[in-house]
Amino acid sequence: MQNFDLIVAGAGIVGMSTALWARKDGMRVLLCDGNLPGSGTTSGSACTIATYASVPINSPSIPASLPRLLTRSDSPLSFDWKYGLRNPRWMLSFLSHCRASKVRHISSQLGLLLSHANSSLDEMISECSADDLIVDNDCMYIWSTEAGFDAALGGIATQRANGVALELLTADEARDLEPSLKGKIHKGLKFKGARHVLNPQELVIRMHRRFLELGGKWIQDNVRTVVPDKAGVTVALENDDTVSGDYFALAAGAFSTRIRGTGAEYLPLGVERGYSIVYPGHGAITSRPVGWAEAGLYATPMAQGLRFAGTVEIASLDAPSNPRNIDYLHKRSLEMFGPLGAPEKPWLGYRPTLPDSLPVIGPSPKSERVIFAFGHQHVGLTLGPVTGRVVSELVRGKLPHFDISGLTPRRFWS
Repeated sequence: MQNFDLIVAGAGIVGMSTALWARKDGMRVLLCDGNLPGSGTTSGSACTIATYASVPINSPSIPASLPRLLTRSDSPLSFDWKYGLRNPRWMLSFLSHCRASKVRHISSQLGLLLSHANSSLDEMISECSADDLIVDNDCMYIWSTEAGFDAALGGIATQRANGVALELLTADEARDLEPSLKGKIHKGLKFKGARHVLNPQELVIRMHRRFLELGGKWIQDNVRTVVPDKAGVTVALENDDTVSGDYFALAAGAFSTRIRGTGAEYLPLGVERGYSIVYPGHGAITSRPVGWAEAGLYATPMAQGLRFAGTVEIASLDAPSNPRNIDYLHKRSLEMFGPLGAPEKPWLGYRPTLPDSLPVIGPSPKSERVIFAFGHQHVGLTLGPVTGRVVSELVRGKLPHFDISGLTPRRFWS
């Protein structure tokens, strides 16, 4: 039975970053996932490097606005009531983190984490020769109503306080930047220096290729169980093979609690199911990602065309795809740009979300040999590389290069 310094479960952007960082740092690394690298939730994302996203989905306004969001026919939020009744812990904990004092704390922690994202991402891009996949042309938000913009002012102030470079735009200024926009615009906002990825799955594939070139090991199989002890970890795969290592990094996203023996099953991990569609041949209709705030979506120019990504569906991991959400994205795309032809590549992904909108990064309370690295909700693509760097530092016995105490898994243990 071969022994590794680190075994990583999950080959999305977080797990792949973890494996590549660790291998770059000289560790013997095994990466495991039943799916191909980058083919899961990473592949269908909005493609934005959202270092500006320090405003959590938690908000003091949520308790009052939730009934309206759940009952509107044109809402970007959908909710499976049967699933909610079977799993009340996440929702109740989420609402408890919507108090103003909690939101301020969450925003500061997100802001700190995001402030370190670019340097780690840049190193990964350089390592796997992926500069051609990155576009540096800012990101724009639009609001179609005065009420929607006014409700966002507190969040904009938070972003400024967290050091986000932004510029408020009039409706005319927003249209000058993106003249193809057809819908109503009340105000706009430009996140200066923001970047996006033309093909997130290709980014992970190149990282995986570099990982193998450096001597990393890859098994296309899922981890079933982990047995940690004082000396290391014993990992059983679904094909009944067994491997051992000094440390185990759990980066399986929304599926992390399904791997037994890590302690993750005690966390209130929820899933925000998100959807996307692509309009081939329209990748040049905008020069940057455009987020429509009230509609809860992004329109992003990418290699495959123009992608519309967004919506939040609270439902089980195993529930079938909901055609309502695909229809919603198509309808909103018509409102934003007019007819674009028939959309293709309808996609469903699973954002792993903890009730405070912060990831867990650090040792499991069950064992110091198990490192958690999941729960990145809407910013996994942005935070994958910096998370991987931190995990490599922890495994090598080094202090992380910034304070991660606010991300400890122990915050959910009383």
